[in-house]
Amino acid sequence: MKKYFLALCYMATLVVYAQDKTTNEKWMVGRPDGHAPISVMGDHMHGKGEWMFSYRYMYMNMEDLKQGSENATFDDALENYMVTPTNMPMNMQMLGAMYAPSDKITLMAMFNYLAMKMDHLTRMGGTFRTESSGFGDIQIAALYKFFNKNQQSVHGQLGFSLPTGSITESDVTPASTPNETVLPYPMQVGSGTFDTNLAITYLGQKDKVSWGSQLRSILRFGENERNFKYGNKYSLNNWFAVKTYEWLSFSARIEGLLVSEIVGEDSNLNPLMVVTADTQNSGGVFLNGGVGFNIYVPSGMLKNLRFGVELASPLYQNVNGIQLKTKETFTLGTQYSF
Repeated sequence: MKKYFLALCYMATLVVYAQDKTTNEKWMVGRPDGHAPISVMGDHMHGKGEWMFSYRYMYMNMEDLKQGSENATFDDALENYMVTPTNMPMNMQMLGAMYAPSDKITLMAMFNYLAMKMDHLTRMGGTFRTESSGFGDIQIAALYKFFNKNQQSVHGQLGFSLPTGSITESDVTPASTPNETVLPYPMQVGSGTFDTNLAITYLGQKDKVSWGSQLRSILRFGENERNFKYGNKYSLNNWFAVKTYEWLSFSARIEGLLVSEIVGEDSNLNPLMVVTADTQNSGGVFLNGGVGFNIYVPSGMLKNLRFGVELASPLYQNVNGIQLKTKETFTLGTQYSF
């Protein structure tokens, strides 16, 4: 909580700094760095009557184990569990839409589809794989612009996550053959709870450079039908971009992420069987870094079409219990506004 309070103070300082400047120029969206790196959501707003549609593809790979902030071996996990995961690739496709009924308000909705695989190693030396896929939770939000002047902008976001994704994904395991069994928490495609998404975003730019900060929280209330809820998430994203041409910019990003442990327990899961079924092995503190580029079409028939690419990797991980270690995350996407 202390870290979250300090992050709020940091954002408040940026807002005050932006208001104290004397120039009246507005922050502009019509340039390649007019949007944040493609992995950042809810980073910008639109003018009255404007629409934007977007598509993103994200690949995240998790491999090997972490115990606290130290690397761990599979043997370390198998001392206390019958089964340990060894790697987990995840693919996510996201469709988004934004519409601005006024210059102050932009409405946003996002739909996603997830596909995950997890390889396992048993204490007896056997291996097996489980898979799950499906549509995730639907995200809806409203963004409100506090001001846009001095080549800087600040807006807030109030959003909600609708529990449309499944929390009963199942697959066959050696212990359940020939029947399917409910998969552990990381392999579910939904949360099962109505979640609140709060964010505040600060943006600034000069002729050739731009920068931004976004403080975001996902707060989960109540338990789902399986008698648990995923942990709250708190993140602070900071990025810096350089506009090299009217159509191209390069960016660097750093993100601090705090994830709370899962609360409650799914009675269908045996926490002694596999690492991922034990709620003590969830959440942690993470520091991630990313580099990428944005391409923007400034004129012609395809004006306002954008492409973005980013490659990210963890700089620091301190997990609760023992968990798979995050490796690389690759995100690409396209956005079109009119």
